[in-house]
Amino acid sequence: METTRPRLLYIDDDEGLCRLTKKAMERRGYAVVTACDGMSGVAQAGIETFDVIALDHYMPGQDGLETLALLRELPSAPPIVYVTGSEETRIAVAALKAGAVDYVIKSTEDDFNDLLQSALDQALTKVQLTRERDSAEAALSEANANLEAVVARQLVLLREVNHRVANSLQLIASLVHMQAGAVKDEAAQSALRDTQARISAIMQIHRRLYTSENVEFVDMGEYLEGLVSELQQSLSSAHRNLPIRLNAESVTLGTDKAVSLGVIVAELVTNACKYAYGEGENGEIRVALTHGASDTLCLVVEDDGRGFAQGTAPMGTGLGQKVIGAMARSLSSSMTFDAAHKGTRAIMAFPA
Repeated sequence: METTRPRLLYIDDDEGLCRLTKKAMERRGYAVVTACDGMSGVAQAGIETFDVIALDHYMPGQDGLETLALLRELPSAPPIVYVTGSEETRIAVAALKAGAVDYVIKSTEDDFNDLLQSALDQALTKVQLTRERDSAEAALSEANANLEAVVARQLVLLREVNHRVANSLQLIASLVHMQAGAVKDEAAQSALRDTQARISAIMQIHRRLYTSENVEFVDMGEYLEGLVSELQQSLSSAHRNLPIRLNAESVTLGTDKAVSLGVIVAELVTNACKYAYGEGENGEIRVALTHGASDTLCLVVEDDGRGFAQGTAPMGTGLGQKVIGAMARSLSSSMTFDAAHKGTRAIMAFPA
């Protein structure tokens, strides 16, 4: 298939040179239109489309620099190669500063056409590369915009999923609470309330995620505040209204880590509510999440109650301890108990 020849507008007041250059450039693959002065050249460029323009400097009435300025003002102005018979570098520099892409020294030697063709070819190559770059940048920009739109839609969907999951877990927690109130067996009631606390720990995660712009990470201060409030309400009906104090530093964790930590807090607080203080005793439960050494976090859940004998496990069925152990392992850690503390102090350090 024959390729379209690039269109060249050659502007020069030397009609003889125009004819010679037209023939030479046409032999070299260009379709050439000539103009005998700057004004007619600007007019020609305004009504026709050219791929490149060669412009002479010395012309009567309107010289090359004046013509160059007018050509540059045209919509979608093509690249312009400046042609001058002067060897003064100031003219070439002035043309380049004014927007010419290259310059060629006019001469009667045979190499003028070779030099002109080389400059024209390079100008066309530069234009083609610029167009390809702009096209690639536009395609990349469009792809990024599409990707951002997809991500935005996914975030909306994820928030909606977390919203529905949180609502479903809230419904399940309510049903468990109702069931706990309906059964007479104390062991069954205790097991159901423990289950409710575990559900609440996970529910609070999803509640935080659907109200957050970031569905991958959880603000642990806000999360633990909501969890403690939920536990305070759900446990106060079954046990004395023991205050739960929270001290959580500014910490952000991934969703999986937040779930594991929340379940551990729910288990420890529930256990403390049930076993830390005897009938008629007053006290409180304290939860703290702080930064430790070497990029670690430290969770402490403690009370000032009766504690438990050294070498024995905290009271309960044992299921809670298994849950705590599994969650601690998922955080690459383990739970320890401070034997020197008056009541019970559970400590867990884990990587942030």
